[in-house]
Amino acid sequence: MQEDLSSYRKSYEKSSLVEGSIKENPLEQFQKWFYEVEATGGPDEPNAMTISTMGLDGYPKNRVVLMKKYTHEGFIFYTNYNSEKGRAILANPAVCLSFFWPNLERQVIIKGKAEKIAENLSDGYFESRPVGSQLGAVVSDQSEVIGSREVLEKKLAELEKELEGKEIERPKHWGGYLVRPVSIEFWQGRPNRLHDRIRYELQEDLNWKIERLAP
Repeated sequence: MQEDLSSYRKSYEKSSLVEGSIKENPLEQFQKWFYEVEATGGPDEPNAMTISTMGLDGYPKNRVVLMKKYTHEGFIFYTNYNSEKGRAILANPAVCLSFFWPNLERQVIIKGKAEKIAENLSDGYFESRPVGSQLGAVVSDQSEVIGSREVLEKKLAELEKELEGKEIERPKHWGGYLVRPVSIEFWQGRPNRLHDRIRYELQEDLNWKIERLAP
């Protein structure tokens, strides 16, 4: 099977990224871009991000997760700590996050270290989730092999009956990670493939060094 995609072409002309208009702190620049993406009505989930980890098998792996919060410290998401992703982070907390916002022809690439957030913060977020999502976190042994879809649905039905009318406690193997950035790159599409790339790198004095990269 073969398909030639070399004819796919697009001219990026929606915006620019110049040093005179950027924030000194990359988290503030991220917030600015995130607000602009939301204000323009797309994509459906602007908080969707790709997280890359180095797997225990020696291969990097990417998957899309949902960012649930960002602060001056970094970016927070939630998952099963025993999943393939969680085991990879335990072995090597260096990760890469990326956001792609095609409606504004923008990308953000973040390198950082992932660490578990405080248990009370995970408890608070878990309690805010719909009951179905809470049950799903309890039922799913994420990344483990299962015999069929029916096995999962039967387990869920049994748990729904067992916990009906009861408060669902957060499983200890499920919670949040904070990714503390050490490098954040902002990419803005420009005509003729001369894209704008501005990189912030954290220095030893905890200030951010700002550089422009060739496209």
